[in-house]
Amino acid sequence: MLKKILIGLVVVIVIFLAVVAMQPSTYRVARSATIAAPPEAVFPHVNELKKWAAWNPWVKIDPNMKFTCEGSASGVGASYSWAGNNDLGEGRMTITGSRPNKSVQLKLEFFKPMAGVSTAEFTFKPQGDQTEATWSMEGKNNFIGKTI
Repeated sequence: MLKKILIGLVVVIVIFLAVVAMQPSTYRVARSATIAAPPEAVFPHVNELKKWAAWNPWVKIDPNMKFTCEGSASGVGASYSWAGNNDLGEGRMTITGSRPNKSVQLKLEFFKPMAGVSTAEFTFKPQGDQTEATWSMEGKNNFIGKTI
């Protein structure tokens, strides 16, 4: 009986590993929201990293998160480092591209709890007197990332 249980457990583990290995090695996530303001009013709140504390949803997860801004005040070269609880970990993001009132591109470097590099982009499209803001993020999945 014990032998059958061990064989069954090995089969389940092998199937699990095979399914994980077949998952895509890259990911892409995107979300959009409509904001009741024109792009020129929304853009500065993304392009100037010091302003993120006012709207960044991660701050709600860890209000004690430590963050520092470095480099340019806004636009290409501006950098934001954070250190938070276990849910947030540690990392840095740097603006790598900025087109006024149209888009902001970011390089995200995650240090803890798991190292990784991703890219993110915010785009802003006018919708009358509102803005359709779209956030997207993409990167590579390591084996652990494929299990999630």
